[in-house]
Amino acid sequence: MKSYITALFCVITTSVLSQTVRKYSNEFMNIGVDAAALGMSGAVTSHTADVNSGYWNPAGLLQLEDNQMALMHSSYFANIANYDYVAFAKPLDDRSVVGISLIRFAVDDILNTTQLIDEQGNINYDRISLFSTADYGLTFSYARALPVQGLNFGANAKVIRRVIGDFASSWGFGLDFGMQFETANDWKFGVMARDITTTFNAWAIDKEAFKTVQDAVAGQNQELPETTEITIPKLQIGISKLVDFNYDYTLLTAFNLNVRFEENNDIISTSVASVNPALGFEFGYIDMVYLRAGVGNFQNELQIDNATQLSFQPSFGVGFKYSGIQIDYAFTDIGDQSVALYSNVFSLKIDFSVFR
Repeated sequence: MKSYITALFCVITTSVLSQTVRKYSNEFMNIGVDAAALGMSGAVTSHTADVNSGYWNPAGLLQLEDNQMALMHSSYFANIANYDYVAFAKPLDDRSVVGISLIRFAVDDILNTTQLIDEQGNINYDRISLFSTADYGLTFSYARALPVQGLNFGANAKVIRRVIGDFASSWGFGLDFGMQFETANDWKFGVMARDITTTFNAWAIDKEAFKTVQDAVAGQNQELPETTEITIPKLQIGISKLVDFNYDYTLLTAFNLNVRFEENNDIISTSVASVNPALGFEFGYIDMVYLRAGVGNFQNELQIDNATQLSFQPSFGVGFKYSGIQIDYAFTDIGDQSVALYSNVFSLKIDFSVFR
């Protein structure tokens, strides 16, 4: 029983505990969407060109010719946590596009055993209740073609909602900016600045519920967590090239540099910034069948003997597109080479031209 209460308490305190600047705030927004992109280890900043561009680089929305919708689902921690995503984008004219997307990352039906023992010290299982901890990210996207040929611009306005049962909840707001440029010889370049103004989250904590949890794990000497947190900016720089072979075959090669303005375990890390590369490939046949592979998330992992070992996260994916409907699958950590989250990811993309 005590272990259940302690686990519950840890979920609450680690989810809302923060400082003025918190390194890993709103990390659910960094997991990624779209099995096609995840199959290439997210190395899509320069060439993303569909409804999912609202997440990867909103400038890519300019490539849409019709309305599009996307859906995705994946599970983590042996199906304990569910990650769901839905997006829609609509061209306004030949120079501007708008989009909206929603991400939900949640653990549902968590046992709340803080009231398991009544005032007389009796165990009463009827006093067990359920609650969910859920993170929501709602993104509004706008993209516009700039006067320079091949240069597009996009921006995101994000609303973050995080809920931990009746114990605590927060609201957050942030902005992203992205640009893409395509040369005359089909080289593509992209830049995506996430949380460029920092994303601010303000927590509201139910003090009575918090005290109930404190009493349930007496002796832990826990204090009320801070109620504000800030997500620091991140920068993604990408380059890609698509090559055609004998009309029927294509090979897309893409490379990303993902920069965080902090010192961590990335393969390149300084006191100012850390850089993590990602490389992705997509082999296509008659614009219908796709095979994808990628590698990223290079980390210097500390071993038990205090030595460091380089780890990485390989990925693999397949896709099928026909008449405006595209189904993709990705496995995001082949051979368990990384400690990062891995999963089987499925996504669906629908171009509304299929209905016309």
